[in-house]
Amino acid sequence: MTRRNRERTRELESKLKRLLRLFYSRPKETFRRGTTKIPLSILPYDWHEAFAALECILSGWLTQGQMVQMFERDFASYIGVKNGIMVNSGSSANLLALSVLTNRKLRKRMKPRDEIITPAVTWATTVYPIADVGAVPVLIDVDLETYNMSLPELEKAVGKRTRAIMPVHLLGNPCEMDEIMRVASEHDLFVIEDACEAHGAEFRQKKVGSFGDLSTFSFFVSHHITTIEGGIILTNDENYADMLRGFREFGWIRHLRHRKEIARKYPNIDERYLFVERGYNLRATEIQAAFGLQQIPRLERFISIRRDNARYWTNRLKQYSELFILPNERPGTRHVWFGYPLTVKPDAPFTMKELVRYLESRKIETRPIMAGNIEEQPVMSKIRHRKVGSLKNAKTIMRNSFFFGNHVGIGAQERKYVADSLENFIQKYTRR
Repeated sequence: MTRRNRERTRELESKLKRLLRLFYSRPKETFRRGTTKIPLSILPYDWHEAFAALECILSGWLTQGQMVQMFERDFASYIGVKNGIMVNSGSSANLLALSVLTNRKLRKRMKPRDEIITPAVTWATTVYPIADVGAVPVLIDVDLETYNMSLPELEKAVGKRTRAIMPVHLLGNPCEMDEIMRVASEHDLFVIEDACEAHGAEFRQKKVGSFGDLSTFSFFVSHHITTIEGGIILTNDENYADMLRGFREFGWIRHLRHRKEIARKYPNIDERYLFVERGYNLRATEIQAAFGLQQIPRLERFISIRRDNARYWTNRLKQYSELFILPNERPGTRHVWFGYPLTVKPDAPFTMKELVRYLESRKIETRPIMAGNIEEQPVMSKIRHRKVGSLKNAKTIMRNSFFFGNHVGIGAQERKYVADSLENFIQKYTRR
């Protein structure tokens, strides 16, 4: 490129930045109670992410490359884990993490019909990949205050075929990882942490996703930070990391640590297209990674906003503890509040459905607690599984629980409106 062309390129980049800044500096719409929708999530980004994505497009290198490697490094460092392998979704991250544990190269590996214990209240793509790798999901009940797996039920669930525990840090609330790791150690089990909703959550000042053999995160648009779509698997095990890189891309050797050594064994095959394992194509794009690299430095601020909102709602609602099971942040943990959940007690003078209808009529968006009790979902009739006990609490959550949005788009006015709406509804029923 000539000097003149370089100068022209810099000039155009500067102009593009100015235009993007101008576009994203538009005044925010004024919040109007009952008219402005309070969505479950927003896309918390500005011109920095937009420009980073455009830079990738203009560079001509769109699929997995240096940006992906940088994002893997930075997010793994934030969590405190050595290796990150970025993929196209959190669901794919779960699939790859479990696929690694079935690899025949492992001395200790998962075999067909081995069992993996996981909570009954979860997202569908925690359970599906267990079945996809030939294992059997074992569903256990959860705690009504944390929505996380019940420790007494975990102890009961361990059997002769149990090979792994897959805890889910649901809605950003950390599981009791010391006890989970104790059970795993006692029975020689793998631990795969599903931290897809728990970016930055901590248990005893250690970030979730850094306890198990493997962990997974999602960067879908509703999560604490986003790469639009995307996910990552984290591990401290170099062998797992190498297998994950191969599985992510067709099973070829391009990004393996010992690719040259492997290639020498097959001198008649071009090493650029040398396949040594079965694999998938679950790569992320440079655009996603560039977007995410701008988000990581903002994550702590995003978490702070969510925590402030949650404290406000809990303080406003604690006077109604006879009507709701309120969420809590346990001592020694840092809850990062993917959303704000509520469970309507069975003897309350109103139902969860009545409350949800009212909130939705007031433009406050709600959702069930993920898949609810997934054992009740029709799809489970097609998946070999085992359940432990009656799943009483999971059934209660299926019928009595929901959550509303908690994100950086909710400020003082919005959170007050949500609390006022809840109080107005409650007073309408308690005055009867």
